[in-house]
Amino acid sequence: VQLQASGGGQVQAGDSLRLSCAASGRAASSYDMGWSRQAPGKEREFVAGISWDGGSTYYGRSVKGRFTVSRDNAKNTVYLQMNSPKPEDTAVYYCAAQRKGGLQVRESQYDSWGQGTLVTVSS
Repeated sequence: VQLQASGGGQVQAGDSLRLSCAASGRAASSYDMGWSRQAPGKEREFVAGISWDGGSTYYGRSVKGRFTVSRDNAKNTVYLQMNSPKPEDTAVYYCAAQRKGGLQVRESQYDSWGQGTLVTVSS
């Protein structure tokens, strides 16, 4: 599966931003999907995941209650809605896919990665 992330940009703290990840390839909608991010000088952090049917989701502690992951399998697209972003959410955001069975919450379990999209949150 090939992944293309988009939607990054510069926002003010407290505004909203939605990232998209378009998947293409055979059976793209059958993959569990995830979002990971890497801030300057920090390790990569897995922030959200969603099962192939949207029935299960996972959020990292740092984004829980503010970010929402969703998907539209008719469009083969996964979204990350970022509400009330904070300056510490500034990072390059990557989408990822895996089909190991069961929603995975560690980025090491994801096989396919898209290019990143930069999100900058200013105070």
